[in-house]
Amino acid sequence: MAGGSSRADDGKKKARIEIIPLIDVIFFLLATFVLFTLSLSRIQSLPLNLPVAAPPIQQPKDDDMVTLQVSDGGTYYWNREPMDGHELEGRLRTYKAQVSLPRILIAGDNRAHFGPTAYALDEIRKVGIEQVSVETRVRDTGK
Repeated sequence: MAGGSSRADDGKKKARIEIIPLIDVIFFLLATFVLFTLSLSRIQSLPLNLPVAAPPIQQPKDDDMVTLQVSDGGTYYWNREPMDGHELEGRLRTYKAQVSLPRILIAGDNRAHFGPTAYALDEIRKVGIEQVSVETRVRDTGK
């Protein structure tokens, strides 16, 4: 016999093992095993109440609070009024004597340096004013 026959010389078929259906069965068993294993593991968690953001509360304007703006070159603004750095200690002492709870907001313009700001913080500490805030947004000079 010529040409690729699967029969032996005596007319019987040879036994062959087909691999492709065997691979399909192995993948099916593997997927079943993985899904079954994942369903056995329990994910436990603790109940958690997260905080919810509230809208900002508009506080009334505090007339006793002073805004001290620091600019470059040692220029200071006391509630938008320009003043020299040498006047700072006297104004702080007067302010502390006049107000029962003195509060200062330090703001910087877009040209402010750290040196004049540190000097202002030192003067505030020397006078004994404890409630000091530092503004994080940049203002125009004298605003």
